[in-house]
Amino acid sequence: MTCRTRSALYLAGFQYVYLLPTVAYGGNMTGRTAKVDRSTRETRITAEMDLDGSGRFEVESNIQFLKHMVETLARYSSFDLKVTAFGDNEHHIIEDTAITLGKALSGALDGRPIERMATSTVPMDDALVTASLDLVDRPYADIDCPSPEYHHFMRSFAMSAGMTLHIVVMRGFDEHHIIEAGFKALGKALREAVKVRETELSTKDSVVIKGGNRCSRRE
Repeated sequence: MTCRTRSALYLAGFQYVYLLPTVAYGGNMTGRTAKVDRSTRETRITAEMDLDGSGRFEVESNIQFLKHMVETLARYSSFDLKVTAFGDNEHHIIEDTAITLGKALSGALDGRPIERMATSTVPMDDALVTASLDLVDRPYADIDCPSPEYHHFMRSFAMSAGMTLHIVVMRGFDEHHIIEAGFKALGKALREAVKVRETELSTKDSVVIKGGNRCSRRE
């Protein structure tokens, strides 16, 4: 591994403001779905997500590696994804794609009890990467990644979705393999975490938060 970046970010408080021109959850779609449009002076990103899909995807972007990683996320999570991602430079496109996907994930969850927490470890040749997450509306990200751009993708995705996310590189030297193994591990963990269960998995049941854009969280 030629370089390694690591950071931790926790957002305290209950009110988070996202400046999105259009956010439509559900609409003509059925089930646990969301559609998010994000347009700025720098980027134009759209995402449609179905949590109960089969891993189908349709991704358009002029950044081929980002396209490959979003398709990988769809395959390993079994989410159906339709994404378009274009803009003025790679940094802005990668970051805003992550934000849009995170908002779609948050919007697609319909309030039913879910497994919430999941961990997956994925090998890819020299790389061995673990992703561990909790869909709890406690945004925190601690990310190992050899690429600053995709480190930022993972952190932005977690913050936007309101999840706790840890990605740990256990070993590896090929940057491509490490990043891809991270997306595969994230996808597999998400597939388990969004599974519907009979009862709330919480020590506090639902916590009602007034004055923010979230109606509840589980702890």
